[in-house]
Amino acid sequence: MSSRFAPRPTRTTVRGGETATPRSAARTTGIRRTWTPQAPVDLALTLGPLRRGPADPTFRTTPDGAIWRATRTPAGPATLRVALRRSTAEAEAEAWGAGADWLLDRLPHLLGATDTPEHFAPRHRLVAHTWRRRHGLRLTRTGLVMESLIPSVLEQKVTADEAYRAWRLLVRGFGEPAPGPTPAQARMHVMPDPRTWSLIPSWEWHRAGVDNKRASTILRAVRVAARLEEAATMDPPAARARLEVIPGIGPWTSAETVQRSNGAPDEVTVGDLHLPGIVGYALDGDRTADDARMLELLAPYEGQRHRAARLILLSGQVPPRRKPRMPRTDIGLL
Repeated sequence: MSSRFAPRPTRTTVRGGETATPRSAARTTGIRRTWTPQAPVDLALTLGPLRRGPADPTFRTTPDGAIWRATRTPAGPATLRVALRRSTAEAEAEAWGAGADWLLDRLPHLLGATDTPEHFAPRHRLVAHTWRRRHGLRLTRTGLVMESLIPSVLEQKVTADEAYRAWRLLVRGFGEPAPGPTPAQARMHVMPDPRTWSLIPSWEWHRAGVDNKRASTILRAVRVAARLEEAATMDPPAARARLEVIPGIGPWTSAETVQRSNGAPDEVTVGDLHLPGIVGYALDGDRTADDARMLELLAPYEGQRHRAARLILLSGQVPPRRKPRMPRTDIGLL
């Protein structure tokens, strides 16, 4: 790593062939862990769904192939840097902040150790071809609900660019600087804690382009954040049910959240504007497919339908665009 980063503590060998620094090490210098996946892992494919747009202040990639995350754990804010050593396929991670231990303890889950790709059997030529090309895809399991739930709510019924802008402005404006030596000029931030979310003035939501419906949904969620975080330890259907108790959180939002927090291979997203047409076109040439038709086409992948949908999206086999993109929303008119 570049010399612009603070010195690191000396490594200490631990069981399982892993290495780590002592847990008493100063958080300003970070603690480290290495872990060897049992199968190849593509970091960009595996952790990419955690990124909310190219300027996400909680997520960065660097030219050396490393991925950086700033997040809020149950133990407090933390920053994680993870990279793969090509010569040995080891994952090397370093973390800073109060939640550093928490993040490193769960590094294998983040990189797909609990994923079950061996249960996946391609049923279509396109899916089989993409599976061979993208064999490093693993479904991440963050164990964190709110960090995926809040941006998913922001993405309801608006364009991706609008949602990414809202997330960026709110996290930078009300979050806190990420601990540790983050990449130069990255300006990484940890998202606000539940109380801070609840205190954001109405005009700041408006400034970020967030209408009252989405803002109110987030405010209802952060009031019971501890209960919602418990969903990360539940079976995916039970986790989704827990989330959907909150008015404003429906099947689309709960699926988008649980896919990331729980590493759920079968929780396919319904209610999406584009996904049914993409799946229909890729598997049956039907660009007009609705949710019912999409689920019918994905039925052979029961238990792994989310993975199948991810592979279809990664294939690039999308229908030619015939209708205009979703219009931008002017919340001043709402």
